[in-house]
Amino acid sequence: MILRNPIALICTFTWVGFVCAISFLEAWLKFRAPGVTLPIGLGIGRLVFGALNKVELVLAAVIAIDLLRTRLAKSALPLGKGPAMAPWLWIGLPAALLLVQTFWLLPTLDARAEAVIQNGPAPPSQLHFVYVAFEVVKVVALVVFGTRLFGRVATTTAI
Repeated sequence: MILRNPIALICTFTWVGFVCAISFLEAWLKFRAPGVTLPIGLGIGRLVFGALNKVELVLAAVIAIDLLRTRLAKSALPLGKGPAMAPWLWIGLPAALLLVQTFWLLPTLDARAEAVIQNGPAPPSQLHFVYVAFEVVKVVALVVFGTRLFGRVATTTAI
């Protein structure tokens, strides 16, 4: 068995690992460390989530390039059962959420964090819950997409 998109598969589960490690573990643990104040924790968070966002963008681009390379949309081997658009939905959804995070959610959260770091007031907001919801949806969609990639094998002919 030869996987058709091993690069996309590796990048998909690497992406899942990064999001789970940073968003679901590091984000709240840093505030439990001794001596980490809210401004320090927010400063660390801005750096870490900025770096995570860049890594996610690179991984998404590599996945897209690998899928386009094998012409997934026109392939005779769909990613599981269902309509032809289903594979693109499972990778398109996290990609779309990533773009919303990149151009709206992270800059807005960054501005709020900077206000707190500079000892300014930050009015109550539900944006962190929106961010977490995006992360959960991204991880679920990426896991479904990655599992479906396991089913994509290239047909080989023995000589």
